[in-house]
Amino acid sequence: MSDRKITIEYNDGIVRQFLLAAILWGVVGMLAGVVIAAQLNFWRLNFNLSWLTFGRLRPLHTNAAIFAFVGNMMFAGVYYSTQRLVKARLASDFLSRLHFWGWQAIIVAAAVTLPLGLTRGKEYAELIWPINIAVAVIWVVFAVNFFWTLARRNEPSLYVAIWFYIATIITVAMLYIVNHLSIPTGWTHSYPVFGGVQDALVQWWYGHNAVAFFLTTPILGIMYYFVPKAAERPVYSYRLSVIHFWSLVFVYIWAGPHHLLNTALPGWLQALGMTFSLMLWAPSWGGMLNGLLTLRGAWDRLRTDPVLKFFAAGVTFYGMATFEGPLLAIKSVNALGHYTDWIIGHVHGGTLGWNGFMAAGMFYWLAPRLWKRPLHSPALANLHFWLGLTGILLYVSAMWTSGISQGLMLNATTEGGTVLAYPNFLDTLNTIKPMMLMRVIGGGLYLTGFLLLAYNLWRTIAGAEPVNGTIEVYVEEPSAPLGVRGTVLSAPVLFSGLGVLFACGWLFGGGWLNLLGLFATIACVILAIAHYQARARKWGDWYDRLLVNSAPFTVLTFLAVAVGGLIQIIPTVTVNKAANVEDRLEVPSTPLELAGRDLYVREGCYLCHSQMIRTLVPDVLRYGDYSRLGESIYDHPFQWGSKRTGPDLAREGGKYPHAWHYDHMLDPRSTSVGSIMPAYPWLFEQAADVAALKRRIDVLRTLGVPYPPWSVAEITAAAEAQAQQIARDLRAQQRLVAPDREIVALIAYLQKLGQSVPVQPTVASRR
Repeated sequence: MSDRKITIEYNDGIVRQFLLAAILWGVVGMLAGVVIAAQLNFWRLNFNLSWLTFGRLRPLHTNAAIFAFVGNMMFAGVYYSTQRLVKARLASDFLSRLHFWGWQAIIVAAAVTLPLGLTRGKEYAELIWPINIAVAVIWVVFAVNFFWTLARRNEPSLYVAIWFYIATIITVAMLYIVNHLSIPTGWTHSYPVFGGVQDALVQWWYGHNAVAFFLTTPILGIMYYFVPKAAERPVYSYRLSVIHFWSLVFVYIWAGPHHLLNTALPGWLQALGMTFSLMLWAPSWGGMLNGLLTLRGAWDRLRTDPVLKFFAAGVTFYGMATFEGPLLAIKSVNALGHYTDWIIGHVHGGTLGWNGFMAAGMFYWLAPRLWKRPLHSPALANLHFWLGLTGILLYVSAMWTSGISQGLMLNATTEGGTVLAYPNFLDTLNTIKPMMLMRVIGGGLYLTGFLLLAYNLWRTIAGAEPVNGTIEVYVEEPSAPLGVRGTVLSAPVLFSGLGVLFACGWLFGGGWLNLLGLFATIACVILAIAHYQARARKWGDWYDRLLVNSAPFTVLTFLAVAVGGLIQIIPTVTVNKAANVEDRLEVPSTPLELAGRDLYVREGCYLCHSQMIRTLVPDVLRYGDYSRLGESIYDHPFQWGSKRTGPDLAREGGKYPHAWHYDHMLDPRSTSVGSIMPAYPWLFEQAADVAALKRRIDVLRTLGVPYPPWSVAEITAAAEAQAQQIARDLRAQQRLVAPDREIVALIAYLQKLGQSVPVQPTVASRR
């Protein structure tokens, strides 16, 4: 059949919709961020309303920033660039519309449920199970539409940006599904199938790589398309982009355990996370340099072109964040920075600087092309840039100062390391309050700049005519793609597979296997280099043919990201069992304590309090003996935490009488002078949901928690008996409360924390 010429009109309507939605949700997410930052300075801004507390609004802020703002921005960039890179209209207008409206419905559902306290209690994975199913369905819709478009493309080879989009789609699906595996106990509640250390590992395998594959790889794809377009220059180095892509997608997936250093996580996983985190420096900076050097021929335009300003600064912030991340993964640095505001500064440097500035640059570049009208005011766009940059620098510098100050104070000791220099946790909190206020100012400046963007684009598109891009293409006979055999039975794949296999023997083997794995890995690397030097053209031809067929490319990408997760997660299935714990085993919660624990999760207490005493001397001096793996083995979800705005609670049980907890929840300042914690008056008014306990206990039994087969009557009787006892104790201390109130259940849980029983270690665990 001869080639034929056709005209294609792109579906840019869906791009416009996602762009406008990203701006709307960006304002909502950033406004929520400024509000919760202000709540940490002025506790009265919680307004004694359950749905406005920090613990409920913080998940709203993170989900709005990640999934609503960056998600919609990503979809706009992916759909716009993909159509032009493959010279084909999106495969299905219906799927495109379903994707857009389905995603907005999910965001609205999240915005309603999270302030109501309907949460799974896992960071960046809080959404309840019905919404999670909707997320998975809409993500599949996105994937089908994307890969269907690739199948109908009129461009034979896959461009660099497409590689990153493919990695995003398949990896986010894998991460989201695994981390959100749950067993429902009702329409709005479920327990994750993982518990304890395994839940912690899976959560941060997901959490770290959500940053990698939702906030990084798709934006890198956008960088590889929009930066060359804006600069009117080709990508600096195609070869560097190949190295950047494959090394990044392989290495990133292993680095999640660095969020759990110095904890009860097995030592080999901590070492693995730190090692691969340090390895991330190379591919991350390779991508940054590729982006910045693409701009090298357009430096003279940086002073006047706001789009180039935002792109240059965004890529620079990507480099800064990907330098700081591996730095914080060094165990000694992590001991200082973890659980402090330093981590908050690191995350927001990436989100505001990398994601936010790349989004702004893309919006300013796209709007005039999608509505065929020049940008209303380049001067306002430049003002936005300087306001946003000033806001980021104030925010990040304040959090660096705050976090390092807090870390140094909490870790400071005297008397030869045997006495804490600052035994009162609130001393550190009062010290960092000025920096927390500076964070509000910085965040407010950044929000103001973004509001200028919204106004500028509104004036640009108001009354303008939306236009869709068109292109004339020749439909050619497709060349022979690389099949499965040609993909797998090739030198690059074989050397890579053998290298990973030998490296696993080196890293995880013992004795002779460790030594053999080391030498085999070195030999494999040397042979691969020699083979490449001798047959570089064949390697290049193989890769060119690989890019003709998206299926083998997608399979190889999936294998590259899946192997790291499998090697980390599968061994912890056996580690997280009662027979394999060190020397202490958690006591399962009573029915009333379980009800209290669910309230603790509902109120987002884990966002400010950890339940993990690290193996560090200052932690042990402050909170008691370090936490054992077995002490959280029945926790679904785990509660190790990631930030200490308040003290650790792992051994809180029995430290204070019931009356202290009663007063603390009613008015935190009455027991802890200077506290910024909100009050929880509704806990004294609402009845605990005892009726839900039967189903919840049955689910936990299914998950391995050793509950007996209690009947409803037995569960109710046990809960009522314990509640009556606590109410009597409170009455004796002049605190009157009905036994069925939520505060009683929460007190029961808080007094349970730290309960464990000694166990005889097994032969395997002694080894």
